[in-house]
This record gives sequence, structure tokens and C-alpha cells, in this order.
Amino acid sequence: MTEPSTQQPHRSPPPLPDSGKDSGNDSHSRSAGRSPGAGSGGPGTVPLDSTAQLLTRVTAQLSTQLSLVSRNGTRRPMPRTRPPAPPLLPTAPPTLVVVAHGSRDPQALRTVLALLDRFRDLRPGLDVRLGHIELNRPLLPDTLDGLRGADAVLVPLLLGRGHHINHDLPAAAAAAPAVRTRIAAPLGPHPLLVEALYGRLVEAGWNPADLGSRRAAVVLAAAGSRDPDSAQDTRRTARMLAERLGAVPVVPAYASAATPSVPAALRALATRGRHRTFVASYFTAPGRFASAAAEAAPGTAALPLGAHPALARLLLHRYDQALSATAPAEMVSLLASA
Repeated sequence: MTEPSTQQPHRSPPPLPDSGKDSGNDSHSRSAGRSPGAGSGGPGTVPLDSTAQLLTRVTAQLSTQLSLVSRNGTRRPMPRTRPPAPPLLPTAPPTLVVVAHGSRDPQALRTVLALLDRFRDLRPGLDVRLGHIELNRPLLPDTLDGLRGADAVLVPLLLGRGHHINHDLPAAAAAAPAVRTRIAAPLGPHPLLVEALYGRLVEAGWNPADLGSRRAAVVLAAAGSRDPDSAQDTRRTARMLAERLGAVPVVPAYASAATPSVPAALRALATRGRHRTFVASYFTAPGRFASAAAEAAPGTAALPLGAHPALARLLLHRYDQALSATAPAEMVSLLASA
């Protein structure tokens, strides 16, 4: 009798799930109607165009992971995004330091302070300081000492070139290395200065109807200096004032250190038949020289320039002009030709 066999009957293995690739005729039959090379994955998978695309993605992911691992095998921290830079705050403009000569006359300081107030009205918010060359406080070195680490423009309240412009101001700036300074040109010659002189003459009684009179003349009374540049600037201002007045001659004269003196200029005009003479006071503020020039006038003497609006505008112009000069050579040019 034959013993029954213990071997299990042969069964075919279950079909494998569709992996996106078929073989043989079966594959050919299912790919009918589809474009060549297009693959399809199972549910939840992303279609891949080719084996090369799969390899590219794997390589990119591997490179990203490896970039986070340091050479010693530890994981690098994730890169942090930098916070946005704070907005740049507007920088304050340089301080304007008005450099006055100084005077023993108490009216001089009051006049200069009134001029500074008028100037502040023209440029609100600008830091404006005062420094004197001599005789009054604050002195310029003290003013600069209070501006350590700051930018400043020194605007001389001086009417032309001379020793103060060429020597005193550069020396004061050099003695204050903690302050970044620029030196503006002197006030004159300039049309705004001529406008202030003309305004003071009109206030003193100058009548434009006198233009046709052969008797009218003006003496431009200035302080005077031994520096030839100073005399040149005063003569240029006299010519500009003569053009502003029309056909009336304007003769420069000086209170000290240069010729002619104010009395000598008045006498010379009188010998030429010019008896209706005015003295234009070419001084920024009252003082000894301005008083002497006024006393010498046989007729009418105008007041010093003082806090005239045109003078305040001229100070602002010299400040802006100095800021626009970017090189030392430009600053030298300003001082020589302004």
C-alpha cells in the first residue's frame, strides 16, 4: 500500500504590486495610448520622468543633508536668517559757528546775537554757535572745545580777507583736532552784502532821486588792514555799490591801517564839488571804528550792517557753500575768489 505524500501542492506566488514598470507584452499592452517614457506610480507617489531624475533628486537631498554635518561628524546648526538692518537715521548737519571779531562796545555783542536769531529763523533746527576772535566771550577756542567729536563750519563775520581769515581761523581750527572743521569764505565781496549796504543808506535818508545830482557821493568806510587782499576786497565792494547806486561815485576809505582815511576821502570829494555825501558804514556791528567814521561825516552816516536780513541770508549762503566744497583745493579757491 502506498503511503500518502506529505508534499504540499505547488501554488503560484501572488502577483507583485505594480511598481510603475511592466515587462514583456503585458507592459506593451498597458502602455498603449501613453507617450513614451512617461511613468506612473502608485497612489501617493510623485510621477518620475526617468531614472536620471530620480538620481538627481536623491543626490540633491543627500548634498543638503551632508552640508549640515561637520567634518567631525557632529551636526551643524541650521543657518539663521539675518534680521533686517535697522533703517539709517538722518545725520545732523554740521554746526555753524559764527566767528565774530569782538568789541568793547556792549552794543556789538547785542547786535551779533540779534543777527544769529534772525539766522536761526532762516534755518530752524540748525545748531548755531558763536565764537569771538578776541575781546568777547565765548572765545572761538572755547566754542570749539565744546564741539569735540562733531562737525563744524566756521563762518567768519568778517567782510573780507586779511590776517584773521588767512591766519587766525586756520590756526584755531588746527588747535582743535577733535572737531572736524571747514572754514567758509568771508562775507564780502558779494551782492547780498551790497544789498545790505544799500538798505542802510536808504534808511539813513538816501534818495534815489539824487542819482542825477552831480553833488552826490558815498564814502565806503571800512576798518582797514595792512593786508593787500583786504584793500582789494573793499575796492571791489565799492565798485559793486556804485553800480547799485547808478552814476554816484563810491570811494573806499579806512578807519585805520590803510589810506585814505574817512576825513581825507570826504575832503577830496568836496574839492570835486561833491558836497552831498553819505558815509556807508562797512562794519558788521557798532564799535570804535564805526563811531569814528560816523563822527567824520559832515552829512549823514548810515548804521552798520548789523542784523540786516540780507546779511543773515549771506551767512547761510557761505555755510552752504562751504559744505558743497568737497576738497581742500576747493576751499582755497573759495577763500581766494569769493
